Amino acid sequence: MKHFFIAVILLIAFSSFDSLKSVKNSEPTVNKADSIVVRQLFNSALSNGKSYQWLDHLSNNIGGRLSGSPQAQQAVEWGEKLMKDLGFDKVWLQPVMVPHWVRGEKEVAYFTIGKIKYDVAICALGGSVPTPKKGVSGEVVEVNSLAEAEALGEKLRGKIVFFNRPFEDTHIETFKSYGGCVDQRGGGAKVTGKFGVLGVIVRSMTHSIDNFPHTGAMGYGDIPDNEKVPAAAISTIAANLLSEKLKENPNLKFYFKQSCETLPDAPSFNVIGEMTGSEFPDTYITVGGHLDSWDLGDGAHDDGAGIVQSIEVLRLFQLNGIKPKHTIRAVLFMNEENGLRGGRKYAEEAKKNNENHIAALESDSGGFTPRGFSIDANGKNLALIKSWKSLLAPYGLHDINEGYGGADIGPLKSETITLVGYRPDSQRYFDYHHAANDTFDKVNKRELELGAASMASLIYLLDNYLQ
Repeated sequence: MKHFFIAVILLIAFSSFDSLKSVKNSEPTVNKADSIVVRQLFNSALSNGKSYQWLDHLSNNIGGRLSGSPQAQQAVEWGEKLMKDLGFDKVWLQPVMVPHWVRGEKEVAYFTIGKIKYDVAICALGGSVPTPKKGVSGEVVEVNSLAEAEALGEKLRGKIVFFNRPFEDTHIETFKSYGGCVDQRGGGAKVTGKFGVLGVIVRSMTHSIDNFPHTGAMGYGDIPDNEKVPAAAISTIAANLLSEKLKENPNLKFYFKQSCETLPDAPSFNVIGEMTGSEFPDTYITVGGHLDSWDLGDGAHDDGAGIVQSIEVLRLFQLNGIKPKHTIRAVLFMNEENGLRGGRKYAEEAKKNNENHIAALESDSGGFTPRGFSIDANGKNLALIKSWKSLLAPYGLHDINEGYGGADIGPLKSETITLVGYRPDSQRYFDYHHAANDTFDKVNKRELELGAASMASLIYLLDNYLQ
């Protein structure tokens, strides 16, 4: 390690003329020393990384971590202890009240045609009310949009509404496919409840054709309690089969039963660890993900990966003797999945304490192969980060473009802060998103470590060049 930093110092000296020339020509100010540091961060993550080991424990020893659950509290305690054991300069818990929805007994669904019964893979949507204890049964009306359901109006009364708009397969960026369909999940029950429907079932939010139903948040808005109807997701295999059979038998009967419940808000915490800045200790750069997850799987990709990568960023700085100029915080946000209470609380406290945040990086797109970053920043800082493409490209980070930062860091948004989303390859993400197969065995160790190194490299550059 000593020889490494001697090499860095020498390279800084030898590259001083190059750096001055770059500044004069308004070109990137990064130099050869930066490339050495980035290389060392990747070397350390790949040869001496801890993120995969931590994810193993979080996924397999704690499991799904829905806000308000005992597992969420165990994850808080685990994150606090881990960062204290790593010797971060400061570690603390930031209290936040969170929604507390529980799934209850395993859901049941099937449809019948005559005497033939077809079992359906189903799960309640987060925030839904339960069905009556005996379940609900009725004819099905298939629609492909909220607008179509709204137009049918009273024709939906006494029916079960089936939202079946699939992902658009032609989008290369799969988050665009998700964005084009998720309104069915979020608003289907709100739109149709006023028409006296029995319930809502929604095609799962995934490209994959399988038998895993994908849960996720839904909402009723401000509609009266008597218009709130149960809402659930069914697997894509079940959705295709139901759609096919409806064409042949439009009067078939669909049955489902769920016993979910919304309890009073529960106390929880964001978990925060930091390395104090050597030059600007009262100026902050945040890196984080969300500690909560849905309850069907163990939340390995969503968002255990982002959690362990964020902690690993600070450990990689420690391991390589990097003393940040600004204070770097790893934040494990609580309640991204069904409320965003943690992200809002963090921003609220930052404002209350007059904290100056200049940048925030969020990892919440899975632990897959790194592809780049999306940047929400002013023109100057956007151009600055784009100027680092040649430095980061050898590590597969080619996609560095203007875009969305992230849900948890979004409440920090201002005219001056730079918000960045870490973007790994998205092709497999929605195979697992919010489903029972989002488990540790679906995460590749090397891909996870490459992501942690990518994030550490960007944080290093932001710390050195962002003003």
